[in-house]
Amino acid sequence: MRTGGKEKRPAGASGPSGPATARRRLKRIGKFLERTYGKPASRARRDLIAGLVRTILSQNTTDVNSRRAFQDLRERFPGWADVESANVRSIESAIRRGGLARTKARRIKRILRGIHSTTGKLDLGFLRRMSDEEVFAYLLALDGVGLKTAACVALFDLGRDVMPVDTHVHRVIGRLGVVGHPGTRDATFEALSGVVPAGESLSLHVNLIRLGRDLCRPRDPGCATCPVRSECDFGRSGETAQGS
Repeated sequence: MRTGGKEKRPAGASGPSGPATARRRLKRIGKFLERTYGKPASRARRDLIAGLVRTILSQNTTDVNSRRAFQDLRERFPGWADVESANVRSIESAIRRGGLARTKARRIKRILRGIHSTTGKLDLGFLRRMSDEEVFAYLLALDGVGLKTAACVALFDLGRDVMPVDTHVHRVIGRLGVVGHPGTRDATFEALSGVVPAGESLSLHVNLIRLGRDLCRPRDPGCATCPVRSECDFGRSGETAQGS
């Protein structure tokens, strides 16, 4: 899970903060973002396989398209056993509106087969009784599940205090400099582990994505109106450049 080009580190940017400093900065950043975007509500789901499949379908597409693809899949196949036994072309046809249908169809089929082969049934309810470490170990052992997908299931479907890192979160966290400037999404996830304030993972994850989509864009970021500019290495670097 790597991003595209590597963004230059801002001039005068700070190095990685110590855990206590990073935690305090993330706490302030979270409050600034909640004033702008609100505080998202927890929405742990009952069907964990549905959550896992939803996460696969959400990759590299819009929320609207991924929801449509999931609805189309469930309309075509009433149960997960039906999806597992279907051929890849039928699954691909059902999820076409979500984009990258062939890749995602193969991935979904492999994952369902993996769950069935390890548990004897298509049910992930046992994950609720596992520790975070055990949840990640099981999910990451499934062919087609990466760190971000496992973290999304842990956060959104199991209600765990884990913060997934997607392209937007990786970019914004790197610009903020709160844990330095990790080069990959996985490195950002590891850097954030243990420093996100307790109970703040959901709010920070959702609102950092909103900020990344609205203002902290890959090109032409809207630093002038950013609610966390005062906490941002990239934003302060811009102020320094303008004042020099």
